[in-house]
Amino acid sequence: MADGAARRAAAQSPLRGILCMLAGGACFAVMDALVKWVSPRFSVVEIILFRSAFAFLPILWQLRREGGRGALKTRRFGDHIARSLFGFVSLACFIYAFGRMPLADVVAIGFSAPIFITALSVPLLGESVGLRRWSAVLVGFAGVLVMVRPGSGMFEANALVALVGTLLYGLAMICIRRLGGTESTGAIAFYYTLSCTVIGTAALPFAWTAPGPVDAALLTAIGLIGGCGQLFVTAAFRIGPAAVIAPFDYASMIYAALLGYAVWGDVPDGPLLLGAAIVVASGLYILRREARQRARREHAAA
Repeated sequence: MADGAARRAAAQSPLRGILCMLAGGACFAVMDALVKWVSPRFSVVEIILFRSAFAFLPILWQLRREGGRGALKTRRFGDHIARSLFGFVSLACFIYAFGRMPLADVVAIGFSAPIFITALSVPLLGESVGLRRWSAVLVGFAGVLVMVRPGSGMFEANALVALVGTLLYGLAMICIRRLGGTESTGAIAFYYTLSCTVIGTAALPFAWTAPGPVDAALLTAIGLIGGCGQLFVTAAFRIGPAAVIAPFDYASMIYAALLGYAVWGDVPDGPLLLGAAIVVASGLYILRREARQRARREHAAA
C-alpha cells in the first residue's frame, strides 16, 4: 500500500497543476469577456449553441486519449441528463448576467459555488458536514448578500440571476460527483456538451440572428476557448492535489477585473470586493476542512 501511495504522489505535480489551473482560469475569463461582448447582438441560446458545438473539438481530443467511443459507454443516462439540464440553465443564467453586469461582479458571485456545493452535499449525497463547515457556509452566504446587495434596484435582479446560475452550477457539480465513480471525464463533458448543443439547436429557430464574419469568429472562439478551459481545469485536478490546485481558481477574479477595466472601464466597488473576500475566505476554509477529512479517510482506509 505504501508503494501505491508513493506512485500516486510521484504522479502528481503541484506546479504543473497550478499552471494548468491558471491557464484554465485565463481561458474562462477570455471566454466570459467574449460572451459579454457578443451578448447585446445574439440570444442566450445562440451563444450556448456556439459555446457547445465548437467545444466538441477539444472534448473529442480528450475522449480519444481516454479510449475513444468505448469511454462513452454508460448506463446512467438519467444522471447525465440531470447534470446537463442543471448545467444548461446555469450557463444560460451566467450568459444573461454577463450581458448586463460588470464581468468581475458575475465572476465574484460565481465564487459562492463551493458554499452551495457544501450545503447541498448533505441532503443530496448524504455527506457529513460538521459545525465548522456549516459556520463557514453561513459566513459565505453573508458575503454573497454583501455582493448582491438586496434592495439596490436593477443590480439586484441581475445579480440574483447570477446567483441562481451559481446554485444550479452547484447542483451540476453534485451530479458530477455522483457520476465520477463510474464515468470518465471525457464522457461527462461529452454528454453535457451534446445536450447543450441539442437544446440550443432546438430553440434556435425562435432566436436566431445571422452573424457576420467577425461575430461568427468570436462565437466560434467562445466554444474553442471554453473547451480548452475545461481540459486545462480537468488536467489540473488530475495531476495536482485538489487542496493545492483549487485556490488558484480565484485568479479568475483578477483576470476578469483586468479585462473588465481594459475593455469596458469597469472598476469593482468596495462592497463587491468586500463580499468577494468573505466568500473566498469561506471557500478556502471549506476546501481546507474537506481536504483534512479526505486525508483522514484515506489514512484510515490504508
